[in-house]
Amino acid sequence: MDPRRWDAEPRPCDLTSPCKLRQLLLGSRRVLAGRRGNRRHRYSDVLVSVGTTGGGVDAHDIEAGRARWQARYDRAAVQARETRSGLPLDAVYGPPAGSIDPRFERIGWPGEFPFTRGLYATGYRGRAWTMRQFAGFGNARQTNQRYRMLLDAGGGGLSVAFDMPTLMGRDSDDPRSLGEVGHCGVAIDSASDMEVLFDAIPLADVTTSMTISGPAIPIFCMYVVAAERQGATAKQLNGTLQTDIFKEYTAQKEWLFPPQPHLRLIGDLMEFCAAEMPSYKPLSVSGYHIREAGSTAAQELAFTLADGFGYVELGLSRGLDVEKFAPQLSFFFDAHIDFFEEIAKFRAARRIWARWMRDVYGAKSERAQWLRFHTQTAGVSLTAQQPDNNIVRTTVEALAAVLGGTNSLHTNALDEVLALPSERAAAIALRTQQVLMEETGVTSVADPLGGAWYVESLTDAIEAEAEEVFARIRALGDGESMTAGILRGIEDGWFTGRIADAAFREHEMVQSGEQRIVGVNAYTEAAEPPLEILRVSHEVEREQREALANRRSTRDQRAVDDALARVRDAARGDENLIEPLLDAARVEATLGEMCQLLVGEWGAYSEPPRL
Repeated sequence: MDPRRWDAEPRPCDLTSPCKLRQLLLGSRRVLAGRRGNRRHRYSDVLVSVGTTGGGVDAHDIEAGRARWQARYDRAAVQARETRSGLPLDAVYGPPAGSIDPRFERIGWPGEFPFTRGLYATGYRGRAWTMRQFAGFGNARQTNQRYRMLLDAGGGGLSVAFDMPTLMGRDSDDPRSLGEVGHCGVAIDSASDMEVLFDAIPLADVTTSMTISGPAIPIFCMYVVAAERQGATAKQLNGTLQTDIFKEYTAQKEWLFPPQPHLRLIGDLMEFCAAEMPSYKPLSVSGYHIREAGSTAAQELAFTLADGFGYVELGLSRGLDVEKFAPQLSFFFDAHIDFFEEIAKFRAARRIWARWMRDVYGAKSERAQWLRFHTQTAGVSLTAQQPDNNIVRTTVEALAAVLGGTNSLHTNALDEVLALPSERAAAIALRTQQVLMEETGVTSVADPLGGAWYVESLTDAIEAEAEEVFARIRALGDGESMTAGILRGIEDGWFTGRIADAAFREHEMVQSGEQRIVGVNAYTEAAEPPLEILRVSHEVEREQREALANRRSTRDQRAVDDALARVRDAARGDENLIEPLLDAARVEATLGEMCQLLVGEWGAYSEPPRL
């Protein structure tokens, strides 16, 4: 069989022993030596050689693929669909029988490698995307009320927004938290807050995503403890933790330590979830924040997938089976306003990931080759001027995500450019998804734009640009592994520099009027009535501090001290840190206490100034 063919047998990369791969990963050949202990992390080489397409497909290949797709579809036994006028619809469309399309080995059928057209043969007929609205403000009780409103209104899952002190691993009574508690998300100080956050929401049944990276592992432990207090077990939990520290250094800037100890914690979490929580996804590799920082669509895609490859190398360095841990990885993308470019980006993402997982990292099963992703509409596309226009922008972006095959979706509220969403704005955002799902017919046909000349050309172009970026990243490091290049790119400011250049170009285009934005530099004459926005009272911070002080005074301090001592001992050695951190969360050790202990062991990280 031609090794260049898309349907060729897997050609795994030439990996040396896991311990050698580990040597390269956590230190770019440097030693992680905390203020105490001498744990070493190094990586080995990874042979990265991306197969090229070639060989073509003939009419027989296309029909064989159609037959495989039909067999999968028939096994699913989903209901037939028709247009509103009564015209019957096929579940998928492709080349006429007997025809030859030279592009088709890159396009394929839904549910088949390279998954350009989606992961499932049934498309959204079998299962629609999850409506997962990102929410969090004030204290845990207030946010719990918003979650219950969203679920009662038809939301399919939850996504937690944390306030800035929580995102930075600080308690609400930390002096650096003054004025920030509860303002850009919910304040979480210990497992008791997490328990209130999910009160009357069965965590064994409701999938929950948590968008946090720097202190993600202690927050995850509090989530598990809250579920235990509901009577659930860890194995029953299904959801996603972001944990993507690479994008923090390149875009969002919310880290605690240098990269190496963060990667140690992420590796510990991957090991724990592979063994104890098979349905849970411990990593959501995020392009959203990269795009919101100013990158282009192709940069968002390339930087995000490169980070994903780095985490695959991390899993392999721990000796984990790629067939088991790869299905636990997920992704998070931005849906921006350039409609067709976004659709092409999503389709290219699945194709690139499947090829690299098969040809580079040796994944043989479909589930290990799948790229599952959540999408959020673009916050940076919203405008403070004429904010009602944001409903239109969000709708267009949401439709692009759906036509690109997203697995779950958050739609931004019209007022998010000004404040956290009001209840009315949040309801409109959710109803936007529901109208798309229930009224437009977009769930009837899998990948309805597949084969369109424009969309396929854009998909190929974005893929080609992403591959060029991958080669450049690898060249930054040892020329072969992705991780070494990522770490060097972080250290040298390579990623931030390219994002800044793209953001400046966009700004210049808006300033010159070349890029027109309705209400900002075009059609600016509309009258704007005052917009009622959500305001978080300063009383929230006072109440949260009082609750935290009371919690500290009533907990078993000896148990807390013993649990934190075990965390310290584990941090100094090679023990997996998840169980010690879980024990600390169970006795109400706070987020700040756990994070500051680890900072004391491993040191803080400050980004070097660059001009």
